[in-house]
Amino acid sequence: MASPDPEAAGIIATLSARGQSLATAESLTGGLIGAALTAVAGASAAYLGGVVAYATPQKARLAGVPTDLLDAHGPVSARTAAALADGVRAATGADWAIAATGVAGPDPQDGHEPGEVWLGLAGPGVPARAVRHAFTGDRAAIRDATVAAALGLLAAALEDAG
Repeated sequence: MASPDPEAAGIIATLSARGQSLATAESLTGGLIGAALTAVAGASAAYLGGVVAYATPQKARLAGVPTDLLDAHGPVSARTAAALADGVRAATGADWAIAATGVAGPDPQDGHEPGEVWLGLAGPGVPARAVRHAFTGDRAAIRDATVAAALGLLAAALEDAG
């Protein structure tokens, strides 16, 4: 088994030292972000858990994304990514939340090309926001890039929150 991702280990260490918690909401990654975090020994001190809302209706049911937002903007959008982060943060009571939605491929989805990914982030004093990525490669490469980008976004936000 591979060693835990150093970025994930740093996130868990930072959150644990601050007494803060984290939750995840994932679509295209299917739980890979949560898996990266829980590969770190001691993750339970900071990681509360997550939601895998792969099908669009589950984004509303499990992660609290308003259905009117999904109807207006679709599952692959900045607003949906931010709402996923807000929703899972509220549902779990976590201090921080990271979310991922997008298209892993191999085919386009609702006018979105494979590799279009939106990451949502919410935290204390940090209004929910979203960041767009355009990854290349096959399905596995896009999913792996999404996990790396999500961990990077969260690590940067934790550093900024100091």
